[in-house]
Amino acid sequence: MEVLGSFMPIILIIPIFWFLILRPEQVKRKKHQTMLDNLSKGDQVVTNGGLHGKVVGVDKDIVVLTIAEGVKVELTRSAVAFLKKGGELIEGE
Repeated sequence: MEVLGSFMPIILIIPIFWFLILRPEQVKRKKHQTMLDNLSKGDQVVTNGGLHGKVVGVDKDIVVLTIAEGVKVELTRSAVAFLKKGGELIEGE
């Protein structure tokens, strides 16, 4: 009985750790992946590197952005960090 009592705090920490740290990160990752999957032509985005641009083409793994007049950049889809709507940055929806 004493052994079970000494392990009880560790046993209780595992679900608390999962609910406070691991679960919110899984939800955030899933929302971000959904946002990446739903990227479409005309969306305003911000990349991980801080580039702001407009999506002009979407392929399976490649996104083409216009970052200035006549300047197009090809990125991997995972390099898109945020979607911009109304001037606000939205991370996944």
